[in-house]
Amino acid sequence: MPIKRGDTVRVNREKLENSIEAQASDTRFPSYLFDSKGEVVDIKGDYAFVKFGLVPTPNIWLRLDQLEEFK
Repeated sequence: MPIKRGDTVRVNREKLENSIEAQASDTRFPSYLFDSKGEVVDIKGDYAFVKFGLVPTPNIWLRLDQLEEFK
């Protein structure tokens, strides 16, 4: 099922760590990306704007294929 606005998600570690975005930046990703709930705030093209609300962090754009439903 495709991800849509309002969904609760987390980042798939394997897909993010093996991405071209990871190769172009610091690969020391914070654990909250993989362990806590994020809410999809907006979607544009292949990217979702995700807000992680449990910790004070900036919102982040991530590719849709790097996200998975938070269970």
